[in-house]
Amino acid sequence: MKKYFMTAAALFACIAAMADTKTVSSPDGKLIVTIDSEDGKAFYSVKYNDKQMVERSALGLKANIADFSSGLTLRKADEKRIDENYTLRTAKASAVHYVANQLNLTYDTKQKHPMVVTFNVSNNDVAFRYSFPQVGETSCMVVNSEETSFRLPQHTTTFICPQSEAMVGWKRTKPSYEEEYVADAPINVKSKFGQGYTFPCLFRVGEDGWVLISETGTNGQYVGCHLSDYTTERGYQIAFPMPGEANGIGSTTPGVSIPGDTPWRTITVGETLKPIVETTVAYDVVKPLYEPSEDYKTGRYTWSWIVWQDNSVNYDDQIKFIDLASAMGYEYCLVDGLWDKQIGRDRIEKLAAYAKTKNVNLLLWYNSNGYQNDAPQGPKGGMNTSINRKREMAWMKKMGVKGIKVDFFGGDKQQTMQLYEDILSDANDYGIQVIFHGCTLPRGWERMYPNFISSEAVLASENVIFTTHHAAQEPLELTMHPFCRNAVASMDWGGTIMNKYMSQDNKSRHARQTTDIFEMASGIVNQAAVQCVAMCPNNLTDIPQFEIDWLKQMPTKWDETRFIDGYPGKYIIMARRSGDKWYVVGLNALKEPLKLTLDLPMFAGKQFTVYCDKPLKKDQKFAEAEMKPGKLNKKGQLKVEIQPNGGLIIN
Repeated sequence: MKKYFMTAAALFACIAAMADTKTVSSPDGKLIVTIDSEDGKAFYSVKYNDKQMVERSALGLKANIADFSSGLTLRKADEKRIDENYTLRTAKASAVHYVANQLNLTYDTKQKHPMVVTFNVSNNDVAFRYSFPQVGETSCMVVNSEETSFRLPQHTTTFICPQSEAMVGWKRTKPSYEEEYVADAPINVKSKFGQGYTFPCLFRVGEDGWVLISETGTNGQYVGCHLSDYTTERGYQIAFPMPGEANGIGSTTPGVSIPGDTPWRTITVGETLKPIVETTVAYDVVKPLYEPSEDYKTGRYTWSWIVWQDNSVNYDDQIKFIDLASAMGYEYCLVDGLWDKQIGRDRIEKLAAYAKTKNVNLLLWYNSNGYQNDAPQGPKGGMNTSINRKREMAWMKKMGVKGIKVDFFGGDKQQTMQLYEDILSDANDYGIQVIFHGCTLPRGWERMYPNFISSEAVLASENVIFTTHHAAQEPLELTMHPFCRNAVASMDWGGTIMNKYMSQDNKSRHARQTTDIFEMASGIVNQAAVQCVAMCPNNLTDIPQFEIDWLKQMPTKWDETRFIDGYPGKYIIMARRSGDKWYVVGLNALKEPLKLTLDLPMFAGKQFTVYCDKPLKKDQKFAEAEMKPGKLNKKGQLKVEIQPNGGLIIN
């Protein structure tokens, strides 16, 4: 028999390694995060139901005061349970009960600089961040790079959006999170522009389940991050902004005050897509940064520009869209760019006064910057400094304007993140809500900033107007976003388009590729608390009355969201509750009819209506919509058929 002996040094090293290995699990015990150390470096991994969802991945960062990624010694580990309730005004749920187990690991560098790594693990979500306590007189640092990585199993496929290059695209306005998602791509494919991928990033880990990676809690104290290209050795790594962003002005690396924290990195996992669609992790780990100055209202808005374009931003056409909003019972009308020249400030005041007589409030468009890009639309120079903002916002408050849409940011540098925060904070002082366009992904902002509504940060509906390609892509895109972009933040898609043709006369240019019911259902699928319904005045007479009646009552404030069925880029069936009323909606991006049997316990014993599309006949260009009573079978189920590029509404 052979005998094996372990030296004292080897035994000590083994015991030390075991001591440095910590685990934290979700309250239900299914999700387990393991954190360990090797040669002074820290790593983590994630399992769900004993299946590897994230393989051993790096932790830490490198700063100008110390290397917080190597030479680390674990000094302390503290655990606690988090159990809290909070409310949301503008997200997928109005009341959230957040329960998680928290692990705080304190590491020391060789120079005795401490770093605390905090993991919050709830039933399907992991959130982690780095914190830096005050030690001695050091009160600030620059983070040169993050080692944070995400290594996924090799059989993973991806549903991700490439990061654009800087200062490219129309009038050098990119990056603005407006590239095309690709479904089910191999994990080792290089990004289209060589700059990695924007958050959020969705992955299918074979038959084991799904992983959604993003970040939250980013404000003016850090940069907006994205993921690098994938490498076999490291997986995906946290990447900072490109030097060219914001016209090359400002640092790509964040400055951090000490004591201070980084944003949270979030990982949502599940065996099905249900936890992905329903997650609230973006809001669970952040806090409100200030109190609302008034009781902000959700609602719907009309918008002339999306179909009628630049020339419609004139006084007479805006009157027509205010009247349209009034006829539909909508709360807002958005006056888009160029109003400063094509309408003028004096007539904007008259327009706001007229809107009040119609029980409609104006939203005004602004260009965000003075030097970041070449976007020519005005008003410019009104939002880029505090002095200018306060002048504009005082004027808007006097008129009763209730919101602004601020456009053309193009970057994730810290100074740009600070600009977002400053606009939101100043706007709150004047009772103004904010929508951002041409912009970054919101990262927990619905809870952090009470007057924040939504952001574009997606290849949105304007592209349906611009090209036949994107008109054809709309079904794929809108069945993708419930699982990624809209899963982590409110999304201003830009409108439920009811014109059949993408023109003011509703006869010329290219046709819409989706059915009326698809467009109507998209107003529920696309979550934003102030939602654009891109009707035109002609729609009051050229679409069926039952469609108008439904659009009049379409809610935008949600108390609960449930995933029912779907697959990214193919179809989505989901349910949302507003008060005591449920809306079950579906979108089909497939080339053939989708036949499903749905379990709908929320309609048990109740009367409800089904809105759907009739099959397209050979001589028809556009499918007809129909409204009919629905009835569940004895099992509480309903059989449905959704036409290609069609929709479904049950309420």
